Amino acid sequence: MTAEATDAPAPPPGKGRKILKIFGLLLGATAMAGAGFGAGYFYFANPLSPNADILALIEKPPEADPGPEAELGEDGLPRKMVKPAPEQELFVTSYYTFPEALTTNLAGSRRFLQLSVGVSTQYDETVIRNVETHQLALRSDVLGVLSGFTEEAANSREGREQLANDMREAMNRRLEMLEGFGGVENVFFPSFGLQ
Repeated sequence: MTAEATDAPAPPPGKGRKILKIFGLLLGATAMAGAGFGAGYFYFANPLSPNADILALIEKPPEADPGPEAELGEDGLPRKMVKPAPEQELFVTSYYTFPEALTTNLAGSRRFLQLSVGVSTQYDETVIRNVETHQLALRSDVLGVLSGFTEEAANSREGREQLANDMREAMNRRLEMLEGFGGVENVFFPSFGLQ
């Protein structure tokens, strides 16, 4: 039996080494890929959320010397100084926008103008109520002002400012005639388009 056992074919030399060599290469490649991913995550990953980044930038201590007059807080940072606001009597501004846009032809042109009109006042709510009540007459007066408006004036800021002033005067004349008091202080154009 010993003679037969030795006659069996022996594995070729180096086949075990070849498997170990392939296994070692795979293990090394895996280790290098893992190290690359780990380094990339460490380098590029941001453990802070965007909100935390912004807060970190905002709360960053100033690099300049705060000066001797600045008081330091508990955290060693200068305290924020508060300046008192000047005391002024402020009036509430009320706005009203006409619900429909106005469309009219421009004087001496084939083009037409489409615009929305809004008004403001710092008087009491009576002025806005009067504008709402007499909206039909005011729209008519505004269209009368627009009928003399030219394309050149529509293309310039000065022309639009003049148009707003003319509309304000026309509205106040109508309101004074109907209610005894105008009160429209400004006219605005929320939309203004030439077509």
